[in-house]
Amino acid sequence: MSNGTENQGRLTQIASAIFLHTEHAIYAALGLLLALTALVALVDAAGLTWQAFRALGSADQILDVVDRLLFLLMLIEILHTVRVSMRSGTLTCEPFLIVGLIASIRRVLVITLQSSEIMHAKDWSPEKQALFQASMIELAVLAVLIITMVFAIFLLHRARADGKPAGDESAASGP
Repeated sequence: MSNGTENQGRLTQIASAIFLHTEHAIYAALGLLLALTALVALVDAAGLTWQAFRALGSADQILDVVDRLLFLLMLIEILHTVRVSMRSGTLTCEPFLIVGLIASIRRVLVITLQSSEIMHAKDWSPEKQALFQASMIELAVLAVLIITMVFAIFLLHRARADGKPAGDESAASGP
């Protein structure tokens, strides 16, 4: 009976190694695709920034630049999450909270510009009033969401024994 147990243990180890290598290959491919996407987004953001600079950008152009830069920051944070997950073998929630925080801030900026344009419009109609009220409700929900995510990040930092953010490897030894 011990021979069957040894074979089953060996089979489990082989299957585990195959799955681990498959997982690492998928993480590496995902990381490469994210890196390429981030590079494309960086080039696009640089082009938008240059256009806004040359035209002494309007509020719409500046919002587009900030929006693209925040999107790029989200991609980099996701890439960081993939790297940390591949290195440590665990998935941490803090980088996802940060991505959610950045996405919420992006949305707040867009809503703020849209509602500003509505408020400066000369013709105030019931449709514009309804849109403005919906925007204010969405801003309130986003504010609660942002406060919740910041509090969650704070609690995660406080709960960690070493006080470092997730994925901080500055004190880690070895490759």
